[in-house]
Amino acid sequence: MADDSITRYLTGQAGDTDPAETAEWRDAFLALVATHGPARARFILDELAVLARGPRVAWSPELVTPYVNTVPVERQPVFPGDLAIEEKLASIMRWNALAMVVRANSAYGELGGHIASYASAADLFEAGFNHFFRARNEQHGGDLVFFQPHSAPGVYARAFLEGRLTAEDLAHYRQEISAPQQGARGLSSYPHPWLMPDFWQFPTGSMGLGPISSIYHARFMRYLTHRQLVDCGSRKVWGVFGDGEMDEPESMSALTLASREKLDNLVWVVNCNLQRLDGPVRGNGRIVDELEKLFRGAGWNVIKLLWGSDWDGLFARDTTNALVRAFAHTVDGQMQTFAAKDGRFNRDNFFGQDEELARLAQGMTDEQIDRLKRGGHDLVKVHAAYDAAARHLGQPTVILAHTKKGYGMGAAGQGRMTTHSQKKLDDAALLEFRNRFNLPLSDEEAKGLAFHKPADDSPEMRYLHARRAALGGYLPKRLTTCDVVPVPDAAGYAQFALQAGGKEMSTTMAFVRLLGGLLKDPQLGPRIVPIVADEARTFGMANLFKQVGIYSSAGQSYEPEDIGSVLSYREALDGQILEEGISEAGAIASWTAAATSYSVHGFAMLPFYIYYSMFGFQRVGDAIWAAADQRARGFLLGATSGRTTLGGEGLQHQDGSSHLVAATIPNCKAYDPAFAGELAVIVDRGMREMLVEQRDVFYYVTLMNENYAQPDLPPEAREGAIRGCYRYARYGDATARQRVTLLGSGAILMEVIQAAQQLAADGIPTEVFSVTSWSELAREGLAREQKAIAGEEEAVAYVTAQLAGNGPVIAASDYVRAVPESIRAFVPQGRRYVTLGTDGFGRSDTRAALRQFFGVDAASIVKAAHHALA
Repeated sequence: MADDSITRYLTGQAGDTDPAETAEWRDAFLALVATHGPARARFILDELAVLARGPRVAWSPELVTPYVNTVPVERQPVFPGDLAIEEKLASIMRWNALAMVVRANSAYGELGGHIASYASAADLFEAGFNHFFRARNEQHGGDLVFFQPHSAPGVYARAFLEGRLTAEDLAHYRQEISAPQQGARGLSSYPHPWLMPDFWQFPTGSMGLGPISSIYHARFMRYLTHRQLVDCGSRKVWGVFGDGEMDEPESMSALTLASREKLDNLVWVVNCNLQRLDGPVRGNGRIVDELEKLFRGAGWNVIKLLWGSDWDGLFARDTTNALVRAFAHTVDGQMQTFAAKDGRFNRDNFFGQDEELARLAQGMTDEQIDRLKRGGHDLVKVHAAYDAAARHLGQPTVILAHTKKGYGMGAAGQGRMTTHSQKKLDDAALLEFRNRFNLPLSDEEAKGLAFHKPADDSPEMRYLHARRAALGGYLPKRLTTCDVVPVPDAAGYAQFALQAGGKEMSTTMAFVRLLGGLLKDPQLGPRIVPIVADEARTFGMANLFKQVGIYSSAGQSYEPEDIGSVLSYREALDGQILEEGISEAGAIASWTAAATSYSVHGFAMLPFYIYYSMFGFQRVGDAIWAAADQRARGFLLGATSGRTTLGGEGLQHQDGSSHLVAATIPNCKAYDPAFAGELAVIVDRGMREMLVEQRDVFYYVTLMNENYAQPDLPPEAREGAIRGCYRYARYGDATARQRVTLLGSGAILMEVIQAAQQLAADGIPTEVFSVTSWSELAREGLAREQKAIAGEEEAVAYVTAQLAGNGPVIAASDYVRAVPESIRAFVPQGRRYVTLGTDGFGRSDTRAALRQFFGVDAASIVKAAHHALA
């Protein structure tokens, strides 16, 4: 990226036809700044920019600024801590993090782990821990901190010094199964709240999900504040991410939301060590320049943290901008080489580029040149950048922090192509690291990878604890205490569904009506967060616009086109609906923020996110998995679900696999109800599990847009609807010893009922089971089987008991056959089991044609039954 678009602000650039006049303009501007100050200078520049954007000039300002620190020396605040102690503590943590990974891989070469990322980010973490990251306590709600996942060993190393982890725990890094056998705690590879539920808050191991999640958490904090539920006004969201991670589309997809919402409670720190897993992030360009353009263009405040304090003297002596010119023409691939080489190489190849640079390096030893720090390794500079970010108003802030990957690892890994995968160091490298950071370790201790912890009464330990005490306590720390939220009796809001009396409606319509009733409950209603991507009208939710409003941090400053309509669009500061636009990734991030509010804020919320089912697990399945890791509690509603109910939309809108994927997530309970009454008892049970029993589960419920007669749900069927199935009806001779058993779920249950009636007319006794959850039946059966193998229990599975009898069993759903196949192991022996499903790609046609095509219509079910009886 070393082109004119980057360097046009430099002196002596090509194309200057009148250098004398240029100098006069420059002197005039500098005089303006000196006489009237920066504010006046900015005003004049803004006025000139308006003129320059006109069609005759067609100029716009370059978004890239010189490759120097945004916070100049004269604006740096006084460093408020003990710099020597903080540097010593950071060095100790670097060592313990390194020792943890190297010990694990010396003993078990297969465990993996990372050293270089934390080596580059240690000072970025420590400045936050010592001065900015506030913990939650009675006086403060606490900051939210998203930690770069590959730096997890450094966070463990700090927790060890704090006394929250033991040396035995550190010795069992990435050994979560075997550690308890040794009386230790296994430490997860990356931040995983499911595995360390009292420690990690946010799962960030899947690149890109941490950044987008942090944005929506920051926005949800504003939502809670504006709705006067929780005051989050003094709290910040901090995210420490990698520059390579910014390539992920989720990292970038919500930047404009953050600026549009003016989320000045959000600070990102992008660790620009210039290197991803295999090589440079932008070998032939400059990632800092690219990110500066991107964030500035998206409306963020950008702070560049590039050079340490040792460079201040060089910049002060550089009256000709030789350094700025050199940096502007140095691509990241070359910068990485400078990081990997020693002082002599850098003297010859960087400062030796021209006489002006060479004069700047005169009087410096090779060691001094080698020790010149990049900004992300200088605690004073890091503090100055963080302080500026924390004080900035009206915009989210990103700090682009220049570091060296593998900082301090010397020839073993600093700046090298292989450094990300470096997991072992030889004795010489360990001693070099020890010496580089002046660690109080003997040669034998260093070679033996001994963990180091200063005495409890040492200045370092007293300082460590005092700094965290001043900031409210230790981080990361996950809390789960929150009040029980009463759930109203279903008879009050769902009687229309439980006693439907044959009224025709779709289950989507039933859900919207249920939701409207729940929103009116004085205790639960305010806790509900309805979320849609951009399909509220499609799902029949327009009536909620006026009832509870759409959340907008700007209120509604316009008169909507449909203002005279009963269903007019209404935005409000205290609106309850989160309407996220066409962004399933954003909507699921919002859902996760709401679904973890019980832990993050100590205030339980209940999100209902409704979406086209095809655009859930298939499109944002990784984000749903991360929500599961974070122990989310809420409802995902896959509307217009199945492969044949959304007839005309075709292949990419027809879902045949979401229940298959949902079944793989241990704390997700997936249901495919056919009737409004089933839906009502499932929602009721889910709310009680999450809000009253406070279990870490979430529900996935599929909904259809097909209208058909809704029967009453008998009280005796309600338990079965929760457990996964119940007998819906018998047809034909009720005394027959052998009968065909038909299983169906969702909209296909109507086809199953029609098939049963046809079979009965043919003289074949039939019974129909409504299957509300294939996965819950399979899980219960598997759990009983495992207990039986262990000798703990002999009782048969629930579905096995339900299907007791003779004759074939035919199962049909609107999903791939693997979904009903999941219970095959629990079908009673001797009963033939035939599954029908919608395998293959979807098509556009009528429901009837589609069901015939896939073989899940009534006629196909009848044929399958006759074949099974033959």
